[in-house]
Amino acid sequence: MGPINIISLFRRFEFKQIRLALFFVIIIISVGTLGYKIIEGYPLLDAFYMTMITIGTVGFMEVHPLSDGGRIFTSILILLSFGTFAYGISAITSAIVEGQIAAYFSGYKLKKEIGQLNNHVIVCGYGRNGKQACSQLKTREVQFVVIERDEDICERLREEGNTLYIHGDATDDKTLELARIHNAKALISSLDLDTNNLFVVLSARNLNANLQIISRASEEGSDKKLYIAGATNVIMPDKIGGAHMAALISRPDILEFLDVLSSSDDKSGSHLEELLDIKLKDNFQNKTIASLNIHELTGVFIIGIRNNTGEFMLNPPTTTILKDSMKLFILGTGAQINHLKKEFLHS
Repeated sequence: MGPINIISLFRRFEFKQIRLALFFVIIIISVGTLGYKIIEGYPLLDAFYMTMITIGTVGFMEVHPLSDGGRIFTSILILLSFGTFAYGISAITSAIVEGQIAAYFSGYKLKKEIGQLNNHVIVCGYGRNGKQACSQLKTREVQFVVIERDEDICERLREEGNTLYIHGDATDDKTLELARIHNAKALISSLDLDTNNLFVVLSARNLNANLQIISRASEEGSDKKLYIAGATNVIMPDKIGGAHMAALISRPDILEFLDVLSSSDDKSGSHLEELLDIKLKDNFQNKTIASLNIHELTGVFIIGIRNNTGEFMLNPPTTTILKDSMKLFILGTGAQINHLKKEFLHS
């Protein structure tokens, strides 16, 4: 762990006691300076200096010989300041030491958890799109790690404590390697600038040739460059948003129905899910949908298939033969889908 930033330190801990102690120290310095100026008639600098050597108990000689009133005032000032000054130093020292220890163990735990990730998703950028992607991944119980360069956002993630993150630049290969890109199954690049997303896609594809890469794009023409760089899919939020709003006018019920299915986070409610590269159990190999009785046994509907050649088949007939490495698009509740996986597929 590097040296702790003072601003970050104050964000991490409650410092009511420190602020209170500092407040009293300032009051005592002010009262002492004013007292010496009034009682002894010292110049402002001499009065301040006399106050500091008094509350600091350093034992220096008085600036000028004190009157009886000045000695009484000095004695009272020592009694008032000694405990407050000592308490303030103790509180600040304790906060710094405890902050360093807490930060060390927090960073160690985070690094250890990230080091154990496998078959996970890397989300580059925790802006509006990245945050929404993370929310969906949490709903689907998919492991992921966030790469974010903004220190304030990382601090917020640290305080929330339920998201793995790396404070760094996603365009840097070393940062991607810290996120275990070689063991990841997918990467989402949702940085603000298309040029940065392009760098991330290039680096990610070079580090992991089998990685599924989904990138955000804002400007027209950027999507083509991102595909050339190695993106699997490119999403243009503004374009999709406009098309979605227009579709709500012409096909409002269909769009609302699809939104409910795709955004459902209730395990008791039906939702769409895709099963990638299925591996059927031995006794279910090369059998038709009808002979397997999938819907009757599990309640799941198979609404689409993508075969090994990449061709899609919507609403496949029950005579369709299921084979390993196919991709199934299914509709059902969380419990029904889990039943299908347990009954028919290898884990």
